[in-house]
Amino acid sequence: MRIFRACQFLALSFKLRFILLMDIRNVAIVAHVDHGKTTLVDQMLKQSGTFRENQEVAERVMDSGDLEKERGITIMAKNTAVTWKDTKINIVDTPGHADFGGEVERILKMVNGVILLVDAAEGPLPQTRFVLRKSLALGYKPIVVINKIDRQDARPDAVLDMVFDLFVSLEATDEQLDFPVLYAVGINGTATRDLDVENNDLSPVFETIVDHIPPPQNDVEKPFKMLISNVEWNDYVGRIGVGLVEQGVVKRNQEITLIDREGTTKQKGRATKLFTFSGLDRTPVDEAKAGDIIAIAGFEETNIGDTLADQADLTPVPYYTIDEPTISMFFRVNDSPLAGTEGKYVTSNMIKDRLYKEIRTNVSLKVEQTENPDVFKVSGRGELQLAILIETMRREGYEFSVSRPEVVVKEIDGVAHEPVEEVVVDVPQDYANKVIDNLQRRKGIMESMTQEGDNSRLSFRVPSRGLLGFRNELLTESRGTAMIHQQFDSFEPFKGDIAGRSNGALIALEKGAVTSYALEGVQDRGEFFIEPGNTVYAGQVIGSNNRADDMLINAVKKKNLTNHRAAQSADSVKLSVAKKMTLEQCIEFLDEDELLEVTPQSLRLRKKYLDHNDRKRFGKK
Repeated sequence: MRIFRACQFLALSFKLRFILLMDIRNVAIVAHVDHGKTTLVDQMLKQSGTFRENQEVAERVMDSGDLEKERGITIMAKNTAVTWKDTKINIVDTPGHADFGGEVERILKMVNGVILLVDAAEGPLPQTRFVLRKSLALGYKPIVVINKIDRQDARPDAVLDMVFDLFVSLEATDEQLDFPVLYAVGINGTATRDLDVENNDLSPVFETIVDHIPPPQNDVEKPFKMLISNVEWNDYVGRIGVGLVEQGVVKRNQEITLIDREGTTKQKGRATKLFTFSGLDRTPVDEAKAGDIIAIAGFEETNIGDTLADQADLTPVPYYTIDEPTISMFFRVNDSPLAGTEGKYVTSNMIKDRLYKEIRTNVSLKVEQTENPDVFKVSGRGELQLAILIETMRREGYEFSVSRPEVVVKEIDGVAHEPVEEVVVDVPQDYANKVIDNLQRRKGIMESMTQEGDNSRLSFRVPSRGLLGFRNELLTESRGTAMIHQQFDSFEPFKGDIAGRSNGALIALEKGAVTSYALEGVQDRGEFFIEPGNTVYAGQVIGSNNRADDMLINAVKKKNLTNHRAAQSADSVKLSVAKKMTLEQCIEFLDEDELLEVTPQSLRLRKKYLDHNDRKRFGKK
């Protein structure tokens, strides 16, 4: 047994030494949401021999978070590595949704090139432009992969022309315009350089990465230096900083200094653990050299953007500036009559600590303390990003309330500017006019309209304010057939007033258990969000009014008992099915004078002022 273990140890040592001596390529896969990044990475892992032949591997294995699996989207950028022949390829899978653009921005500093994935039918969309603009600005020469060429509506040649036009519009250099092109079916794990030549694996992708992506600069003679681009947590070793070794060599237990972006020393310590990436695992190593992406433990104060450096050179590595937030919400302590009955963490200090913990790893979020110690202003890239934070916190046991989203307005040369977004809507032609009218009411300006089969593709520039609540209206107007893609573009002068929600709220008059008898008489007033048996309180929003004004409803009224037995038909009550609101739908429904009560078990819409007289008094102000 001892001889066997010794052989295992020698084999592992030889493997790690071999990895340290290998050529390295660092590449990020970037694209618009749902264009197939994570699925392509799955196949790259399988075909590179990362998994055993008989090993069961889940689909979209890189999306490891519960919310990522449930929603089918990538939220956090993740590292993996494969070995292709004599080259180690570090791969970063990035989010495709615009709200998580901050994840893409910080990761781009950790690689030496990108693969730009574009759907063969949809073509370039707003997030495609965003990630390509960031990549070109860093001087990268992207590899273009036109994916999903097996779709019935695929048009790879036309999409390639659109991609080239996008490069030109972003002022790509002649060298960047000379990009390699591959055609792939990511889900099947196939790629080819020529549409007329079939291929049954991803070898063209691996070969193009090795040939086209430049190797990192292996300046091992200089003192060690590394920029922290990601932060992870492990129960055994604590905080782990992940990043690209910019220069030098680092060894386990080496003395290192942690400095912030300004060069101020934060912590001195030792690299207690070093890890390199291999497949889905982190492999412990004794040393790592310039050019590799590694993880280091031993520094509890490390944050994204910090630099780990040898004492001989304490100059920080320049950090890439992240775009500013565009949407904010106010998180506050829950003060409803049901406060504290369902949550584990309910105090302002608990909520504050959790929010500040979030911004240590989420660079595109911003948290500010307000004059009220129970209220915190949280700003991010969009409604989805903030909704993900809210959902994560409620699953962890937090209870709180949030306000309606509002745009971040900033003053430029004495003039108020607001965020404006690039919006692309794919909708059947029959509903196109309704969508155009709706967006124009929201101060949108149409830039183009193209016909693609039975669908119309509408391109607009719309103030972010005008998009609040638009998604629900779009799905209603198009009967669920439309798709919207949006991406922040720039800050522009304030566009003027935009009409708010067209429907008023149905408001509970008093606290108690909802009865069928109470709802039956008023169900023609609107659509209810609650059912018989639910507990409600005065001031809670229990439905949407058919009219524009708010209406008080006694939803807990009981039928008076009499000595006479009613007919069976009189006892049966027929109620319309209550609308089950998702978190995003609740956020979109909110009006300026309303809050969303969030607990681990419930989502309740309510008025800021629960007392009817208080609402009237503050409404006049």
